[in-house]
Amino acid sequence: MDEKEKPSGTVIVTGASRGIGAAVAKLVGAHGYAVAVNFVRQEEAAHDVARAIVSATGRAVAIQGDVAREEDVLRLFATTERELGPIVGLVNNAGVTGGFAQVDAVTVDLLTRVFAVNVIGTILCAREAVLRMSRRHGGAGGAIVNISSLAARTGGAGEWVHYAASKGAVASFTIGLAREVAGDGIRVNAVAPGLIETDLHAENGAPDRPERMSPTIPMQRPGTAREVAEGVLWLLSPAASYTTGTILEIGGGR
Repeated sequence: MDEKEKPSGTVIVTGASRGIGAAVAKLVGAHGYAVAVNFVRQEEAAHDVARAIVSATGRAVAIQGDVAREEDVLRLFATTERELGPIVGLVNNAGVTGGFAQVDAVTVDLLTRVFAVNVIGTILCAREAVLRMSRRHGGAGGAIVNISSLAARTGGAGEWVHYAASKGAVASFTIGLAREVAGDGIRVNAVAPGLIETDLHAENGAPDRPERMSPTIPMQRPGTAREVAEGVLWLLSPAASYTTGTILEIGGGR
């Protein structure tokens, strides 16, 4: 990105204490944005991300909050504005898989949590972003990037159809919101990562999953969190000024 095009303003990255969220927070922080590093439980890891941004001459704060709780979302946005200033971007990264389970084994509790975080949390955060960024509400415009998943297209059969369904909802929401607020100066896009090398696989009891699934990827390898973050950065940036309602797949050709 050209120095004269370097952006300014504040971006909220939800679920930013590790993995893709941490990579996004660090990258956008390195490119001139102030960053609100949201987390639920991993406080020290979130503070590490914020410190890394600050040590590289950026601005960042770590803010606790569960995006599935409306009061937490309201506090996240209020704290961000107070600590870092006007919000110009939102990355809806916070998400849970619910673990590996076929549909005949899923429970109501599992479904409730997955959809509360992945879908309701995404919509609540987007609502608050629109209220602040929309020209119709007195804002200066901005960009929202939702993190969907390649599973929304492939279906996640045999592993997590429930998770794929929630990410399909995120994709649909992205398209609808993009068309709703395009005239208000807000661009809304999504990134759909494929097989990415993060600790998500080990957390779900399959640490060898990236290696095991690599032969099914045309590029014969999993992606990295940084590669996903590069796509998010582009969608946030002025370089993507005519891009909205797009689902950018970053999946090695799968």
